[in-house]
Amino acid sequence: MAARGIIRLVGTVAAMCVALSAARAEVSTVRLAKQFGISYLPLTVMEEEGLLEQQAKRRGLDLKAEWLRFTGGSGMNEALLSGNLDFASGGVGPFLTIWGRTQGNIKVKGVAALNAMPLWLVTTNPAVKSIKDFGPQDKIALPTAKTSIQAITLQMAAEKAFGPGQQAKLDPLTVSMGHPDAQTALMGGHSEITAHFGSPPFQEMELKDPRAHKVLDSYDVMGGPHTFNLVWASSRFVTANPKVTASFLAALEDSLKLIRDDPAKAATLWIKAEGAKISPEEAEALIRAPQNAWTTKPERMTDYLAYMNRAGLVSATASSDAELFFPAPAAGDAPKEATR
Repeated sequence: MAARGIIRLVGTVAAMCVALSAARAEVSTVRLAKQFGISYLPLTVMEEEGLLEQQAKRRGLDLKAEWLRFTGGSGMNEALLSGNLDFASGGVGPFLTIWGRTQGNIKVKGVAALNAMPLWLVTTNPAVKSIKDFGPQDKIALPTAKTSIQAITLQMAAEKAFGPGQQAKLDPLTVSMGHPDAQTALMGGHSEITAHFGSPPFQEMELKDPRAHKVLDSYDVMGGPHTFNLVWASSRFVTANPKVTASFLAALEDSLKLIRDDPAKAATLWIKAEGAKISPEEAEALIRAPQNAWTTKPERMTDYLAYMNRAGLVSATASSDAELFFPAPAAGDAPKEATR
């Protein structure tokens, strides 16, 4: 009887250990999303070179990466909230929106910044010399009205141009549209779109046309370089998947190193993956441009947050960029630049 009892006890303990191990198991497929433009180059290089899978294997994981494409950050946020996405990427505006909304539940935070880049508002309307010149006949295309980083930057510029309380003055002129479609609409000349608040390489390509000119530069609005894109996730996912998260950060550092060390190769990878209609030389020039920084260090994100707090768009507050991000992984797992 004693022997049978011991056998049953051993069996029970073994079953509990298996169940505990299963509960602690990390995901075998990670779902990541990106948008259009060369600003997502670090993620494109990661995908094309299989860097995430390589880093996961070093940590004993057999991980499959599933890459998804969105035209704006709001769609990504909906997918993240519904449990259909693990890592989202986009501009500061959509990130701060979901960060503020989820502090009482799933606690979305930043995983890492991807870059700092200027965003240009380009128009083909010769009468528009500043944002004060836009009229009811104009339509401004941007990724997502009212919440994209372009929309938030436009509101901040409007507040400065028209005065306190006037930040939404140009909102009725904005139209939600992905960058490729917005570029086509603006330069085609047969749509209602007369301006596009875009991103690289679309803004540079538009300015090659003599009909187009720049009206606004986000670096001027913000008083200097600022984070454009970053990656974010829920605390629930990061807590349950520490090795996957560490693998992603290490893969991101590998990607950034390739971009810095061999921009020509990075340009070729991006053009092939995106089917971009620019030459390798043009893509490499964008990658090397001094105003574009490929870095995981966040910049001026709390400046955006302060405006969104003041405008009533986000109620949660933060005193530093670091508060918006997850802590760096344990020593040995963290990429050098990820330490904030």
